[in-house]
Amino acid sequence: MPDWDPRRKHPEERPDDSGVSRRDFLRISGITAAIPLVASPKVVMAAGEQIPVHGPGKVAMEFSINGKPYKANLEPRVTLLDALRDQFEITGAKRVCDRGECGACTVLMDGKTVYACSVLAIEAQGKSIVTIESLLQDGTLHPIQQAFVENDASQCGFCTPGFVVACKAMLDRNANPTPEDIRHGLSGNLCRCGTYDGIRKAIAQAAQKGA
Repeated sequence: MPDWDPRRKHPEERPDDSGVSRRDFLRISGITAAIPLVASPKVVMAAGEQIPVHGPGKVAMEFSINGKPYKANLEPRVTLLDALRDQFEITGAKRVCDRGECGACTVLMDGKTVYACSVLAIEAQGKSIVTIESLLQDGTLHPIQQAFVENDASQCGFCTPGFVVACKAMLDRNANPTPEDIRHGLSGNLCRCGTYDGIRKAIAQAAQKGA
């Protein structure tokens, strides 16, 4: 039979100079795509420095969370929120919108509020991570937590951990916030139950006690 014959059932089976038909090539490509191509970090030059680029496989990571060391092998795509909740069972930060919009997953990273769902775990290495779990000391609520309880500043509770952490960060920066300071400081956190009045009262109470 000649190289190409109209009687062939699949014209794509026409051989080329390599001896591999189009169908075989696609089959081989599909198998290759299913196999991780990067087994170890690849190094590229960026701004005059060698930067490791991690592939799809898991890599060793180390964290400092609430003053304690944690280690895990995680894929580079894993978020800090997923690492906290699924790997280390630190579940105070909640997964609600998972889009960096509601603030329910707010934690402190080097003293600054961040959405844990929008930070890659690999980027959080070497930084101090603080979650709401660290505020409870020897069974005693932090003044901000106590103020939330006394002012009925939570309902369903999904947003509460993020709000408490954000409130602590704000009061650490400004011990006597004005109403405008409070609105601005908590603008990144949303409460679908609408307990904003209770939250404002809780902040005022915590500020008076020097939280």
